[in-house]
Amino acid sequence: MTIKEKGYSHWDGEFSPQKLPWWPITRYGIKLTLKKKFFKLTCALALIPAVVFLVMIYLAERIKDFSIIMDGGSELIKVNPALFNTYFTNEFLLFMIIIILVFAGAGLIADDLKYNSLQLYFSRPLRKQDYLLGKASVLVFFLLILTLVPGLILFIMKLIFSGDLNFFGDFPMLPLSIIGYSIFVTMFFSFYTLLLSSLSKSKRYVIILIVGVYFFSDILFAIFYSIFRNPYFSLLSLKVNLQQLGAAFFGVKAPQNVPWIYSLLILAGICCLSGVVLIRKVKGVEIVK
Repeated sequence: MTIKEKGYSHWDGEFSPQKLPWWPITRYGIKLTLKKKFFKLTCALALIPAVVFLVMIYLAERIKDFSIIMDGGSELIKVNPALFNTYFTNEFLLFMIIIILVFAGAGLIADDLKYNSLQLYFSRPLRKQDYLLGKASVLVFFLLILTLVPGLILFIMKLIFSGDLNFFGDFPMLPLSIIGYSIFVTMFFSFYTLLLSSLSKSKRYVIILIVGVYFFSDILFAIFYSIFRNPYFSLLSLKVNLQQLGAAFFGVKAPQNVPWIYSLLILAGICCLSGVVLIRKVKGVEIVK
């Protein structure tokens, strides 16, 4: 009696697309990052500026109360948009953001290129934009924890410490400035990290790029500025461009005598370039319904 082995059977089911096809990529990326050695310690260090500024806001209220009791006195700490701008653009926070990007973003695309995982991703009903969105959302999650969440908490705690809404009445646009700048910084660093992660199959090389490009741009600015004394060379520095844009969002004086619109164009241009490169670098067999 002949025995025939039945191989592949055609599936006659009905395809039902998921509402968030990128979410499993994001969830796995977040879990993988949280398991990395020293990452939680790094996050704790990155939140030190938020704790310091929270203490400053508290002391500002207590000093204000003390000066009223003592019949006069001046505020040593002024809580205004300039203080929030200092929080978002201080060098330590920006440096810690780079370190967080090393943990969370260096291998997002580089590891997939190394192990030829893109074909596995796109052999499923997953579009290229879903793949990129899933990878970017990993970075967005951690970046918002360092920017938007502390910024809003500082603003809310200022209202709680003061016991009234006078601060909100004095600076009604401040919450929008916090949200707007946090979103822009998050978008920029997400594009920045994904771009560098797509340029190599080696995660170590990507780590060097993430840290090196950021600091080399600042060194380049310092060299040219020391020679020519022209503030427009500040546009070479990613850090200074972020600080310039932060000053524009919070309505304070910019650190360099250069129109902030130039910094916006440069950072936005990097994002656009990153998008073009990512679309071309991320290739696979996409399922067409």
